[in-house]
Amino acid sequence: MEKLNFPNCKVLIKNKENKPYIFDRIRKKWLYCTPEEWVRVHCVDFLIDTKGYPASWILIEKEIKVFETRKRIDVVVVDPKGGNQLLIECKAPSVSITQTTFDQIARYNLNIQSNYLMVSNGLDHYFCQMDYKQKRYTFIKELPNYPHK
Repeated sequence: MEKLNFPNCKVLIKNKENKPYIFDRIRKKWLYCTPEEWVRVHCVDFLIDTKGYPASWILIEKEIKVFETRKRIDVVVVDPKGGNQLLIECKAPSVSITQTTFDQIARYNLNIQSNYLMVSNGLDHYFCQMDYKQKRYTFIKELPNYPHK
């Protein structure tokens, strides 16, 4: 698999029947390693090991309804006391991050109302901080470490 732009990630990989599998530490199971799954597992490791977010607050492939259609969110970080902290959309490294990607995460965030958004293809990462009072978002250089003040 392709080397991604994440620091200090120690993902577990194994070969089963000549196919690559990667361990998802949140769901605690081995998954077939698609390019998007490769990025998602690295994102989760980055959140836990680099940014210090509690693993127990991370949900993978949470189902939501968007305009009467069921969708699955790649990653959401919840805070039992403070709502949804972070919504992440992962793409395969071969997929460019475009306005369509931002439109997708913005639609999902209508329901989630997260404080931060992250879009990543593993090579390029974009972060936004939401301002619901002003009805806008601001691009930020990096995600805050947990706990944010």
